Amino acid sequence: MVKIALPAGDLRKPVADALSASGLHVEGYGEGSRQYLLPARDREDVRVRVFREKDIPIQVALGNYDLGITSLAWVQEIQSRFPQQPLVLLGDLGIGAGRIVAACAKDISSLDDVGSLGRVRLASEYPNIADSFARSARLARYRVQPVWGAAHAYPPEDADVVVVAETGDGFLGEHGLAPLFTLLDNSAWVIGNASALSEKDLRSVLDALLGSGRGARDGSLRLPPPVAARPNGRTADAPRDVLRMAVPDGHQQRHVYEALQAAGLAFDGYGEKTTVRRPESGIDGLDVKVVRPHDMPQLVATGDIDIAVTGRDCLNEHLYQFPSSPAYEIIDLQRAQYNLSAVVEADLPADDLAGAFKHWRAKGREILTIAAEYPATADHYARSRHFWRYRVIPIAGASEGYVPEDADVLIEGTETGRTIAENNLKVIDLLYRSTSCVIARRDAALSGNRKTVFEHLRGALEKASGSLQS
Repeated sequence: MVKIALPAGDLRKPVADALSASGLHVEGYGEGSRQYLLPARDREDVRVRVFREKDIPIQVALGNYDLGITSLAWVQEIQSRFPQQPLVLLGDLGIGAGRIVAACAKDISSLDDVGSLGRVRLASEYPNIADSFARSARLARYRVQPVWGAAHAYPPEDADVVVVAETGDGFLGEHGLAPLFTLLDNSAWVIGNASALSEKDLRSVLDALLGSGRGARDGSLRLPPPVAARPNGRTADAPRDVLRMAVPDGHQQRHVYEALQAAGLAFDGYGEKTTVRRPESGIDGLDVKVVRPHDMPQLVATGDIDIAVTGRDCLNEHLYQFPSSPAYEIIDLQRAQYNLSAVVEADLPADDLAGAFKHWRAKGREILTIAAEYPATADHYARSRHFWRYRVIPIAGASEGYVPEDADVLIEGTETGRTIAENNLKVIDLLYRSTSCVIARRDAALSGNRKTVFEHLRGALEKASGSLQS
């Protein structure tokens, strides 16, 4: 049996077309099926599973899948930190072309300008690649901030350099950025597990996928030379006289917009569905920025953001990872509520965690595998529920397909439970109920207008929260 990991997201349709052209048609894949385990037509020897792209190199490296198709950037992201992983680059499919670039605000024109900064702040969805860039450039003092997305929104307030995927002409310019260095020519590649390649006969699948083009292009990172170290004396940020607030994009945006409306707050450019990254607050001394809710607790903890609206799930994940963090919840907005639950296969003969433990022990399971988009939360949960031996697999999404083949337990958000049932799963335990909340820094020393604006926002949002209870 040949096990193949395929990408969800933007690559799905072009990969489906490439597979069909090679004679490997996967039922429902190109059509966007919500099922994650899919059959390959006329190939009983092939088994397919759909993942988020960044999870595919991990699954192939673990040996759970023999082959995978994903963007080269995600392979280099894992190999930049773990170069001994048994991942083999087999060939470029020539689709999903783009590049991974280090970019900056337009007031920085060269790598030497970056070297002149006393402290360099980098933000990226590819933190390991960003760290390799910084070390190769011999930046004297730097900090890499891993972000879930929208790294292009961070300069100049919250980052000096970003490492981002550029998929089309004009992307950087649209966001006020200029390229500094191209690290990688990105595209979709076929990758393989080294052990599977040596122990299994994968020729029929590889020949269909790659033909004679296997290994035709070098997939290595390009790294910069050392830059001239000419510190300009900037060692600390200048004191701010404005309050900085973060509001979320994505699935929380509609709920937060409604809360702002109830609080009498209207930010020009931040609507129920549409947004700009820096909406006008309409309040003197208040700057607003739109970022991913997962990144807000860290921005608040470091003092870059003074007040933010995020999810309790995001805050708890941060606090489980950094228990001494000064970020804390100040208001429960009681919106965007859902249960964070432990999920198992529906056929498991148990209705609670104790029964599941009994079943797994009877089956001789020595190590339990937990898949979670919130790995620190999953680790805390496993310890608090006294799992005996376990490992946590961090995942980026497309989660319902992990159980039971690739994990025993899934930590997953559930609202109606319909998607859980559709994928032959069931909830076996509740971690907690998440909700939108307002967070701030516990030891923040606000004064003057910043304190006035903070208290105005806090009072308005508390009233909006209270209106839901009345």
